[in-house]
Amino acid sequence: MMDKKRDQKGLTEQEFLEAYKKKNYPRPYLTADLVLLSDTGEVLLVQRKGHPFLGCWALPGGFAKADETVAETAVRELREETGAETAPEALIPLGLYSKPGRDPRGWVVTQAYLAILPRGKVCPAAGDDAADAAWFRLKLDREKRVWLEHDGLRLELNGASSDLAFDHGEILTAAYKLYFTKKKEWIYV
Repeated sequence: MMDKKRDQKGLTEQEFLEAYKKKNYPRPYLTADLVLLSDTGEVLLVQRKGHPFLGCWALPGGFAKADETVAETAVRELREETGAETAPEALIPLGLYSKPGRDPRGWVVTQAYLAILPRGKVCPAAGDDAADAAWFRLKLDREKRVWLEHDGLRLELNGASSDLAFDHGEILTAAYKLYFTKKKEWIYV
């Protein structure tokens, strides 16, 4: 029988884990947010039905469950909040967003993803904790001001200081930069 490895304190891994105190290490909440762009460059947003940011427009997303990957969280939240379907394999990682204070509920870290689907394959329908779901078109004027528009509603998109909930303006800006850089390389299915 092989001897168990011991650390500098003389503990086996099992002994270490039994003595480990999780409460000594603060843990963030984990979420996923998804930027769903159409093949025409529109973005699918949801209007929040509850606090925080009640009534504000946001990216589809939500809290991860312990039995799913964060990509599976993004796909589930998209389906629950908008009725749209995609697969975890179709997601393009945008980045991890962890700026302190990004969510008033506490320390919330999100993995943001980008997915692109043909506009005709998605008919937005609000569900779960979304009051509405709609496609917004990106607009840009000569002064390089950027905003989103839907049925006369205008949402300013200025990175971190946008009209979107949380830091979703910053996430969406990153997604559009990637989209317009890689657009010619991507094939839509």
